[in-house]
Amino acid sequence: MALTLNDVDRFEAARPRLGAIAYRLLGSASEAEDAVQETFLRWQAADVDRVEVPEAWLTKVLTNLCLNQLTSARARRETYVGQWLPEPLLEGDPMLGPADTAEQRESVSFAVLAVLERLSPGERAVYVLREAFGYAHREIAEILDLTEAASQQIFHRARKHVAAGKARTEVDEAAARRIVEEFLAAATSGRTEPLVALLTQDAVSIGDGGGKVPARAKAFEGAVAVAKFMRGLFKPSAAKRSLVGGSMEVYATTANGDPAVVAVVAGRVVGIMCLEVTADGIAGFRNQVNPDKLDRATERWAATDHGEPLFLAF
Repeated sequence: MALTLNDVDRFEAARPRLGAIAYRLLGSASEAEDAVQETFLRWQAADVDRVEVPEAWLTKVLTNLCLNQLTSARARRETYVGQWLPEPLLEGDPMLGPADTAEQRESVSFAVLAVLERLSPGERAVYVLREAFGYAHREIAEILDLTEAASQQIFHRARKHVAAGKARTEVDEAAARRIVEEFLAAATSGRTEPLVALLTQDAVSIGDGGGKVPARAKAFEGAVAVAKFMRGLFKPSAAKRSLVGGSMEVYATTANGDPAVVAVVAGRVVGIMCLEVTADGIAGFRNQVNPDKLDRATERWAATDHGEPLFLAF
């Protein structure tokens, strides 16, 4: 059946929420967009006049599409070159979704997205729908075709896993910028001691190059090892300039709610480094340099005012 203008409007009103759900489930903005588009095609083919609650119907279709995608994605990630990290979203991206509560903001952080990768698809879906979007267990049960009691049990189990895998401290935009500036000052000082002082003893650094940009397959672990890596990363060299295509403009911003370093060459985002901040210092760096996962960030960067770079690297 052909959709009426009102039917299209109802879908478009739901699109931002659907995109935010799909991103949290998949960890990929491009895959989330595909899932939302497929949901629209299902909506287009449905007898929408018989759909009593469009939001619930669309959420059910989208979630099940994402669950199917997660199953195949796990198989693909087993053959992924190097470390796999989510696709970062820069400050203000609508796909970040609701940010009214600490739980909502936390659910899209890189630390939590990394923990969600270790959950089963069903656990991930229940956690996201409940924690980030406030769905009642009765609603989740209908979406996932399980009992309300099962939804509650799955959620409590998933929440324990997430709580055990994170110790993130939430910071506001101004504090995030100060943290990034302090880190960059230490990283470009040419010495490891100032960096070690900013890190937790068990700090880690993970990079995702997707086999297209050099990135170490094994994470750097421990404050000293991470500090040495960061000192070398920001040390100028002709080889680095050649690799990225010129001098990099380095900015302080936020990505997925975390303090972040953004590296830009000729208007193109070539790297996003998210910092995981705890009460004891910087506990983790998640460095996304796979160009396939930076297209959306580049588009958003071009469309926003980001001020002057902190410095030019390389």
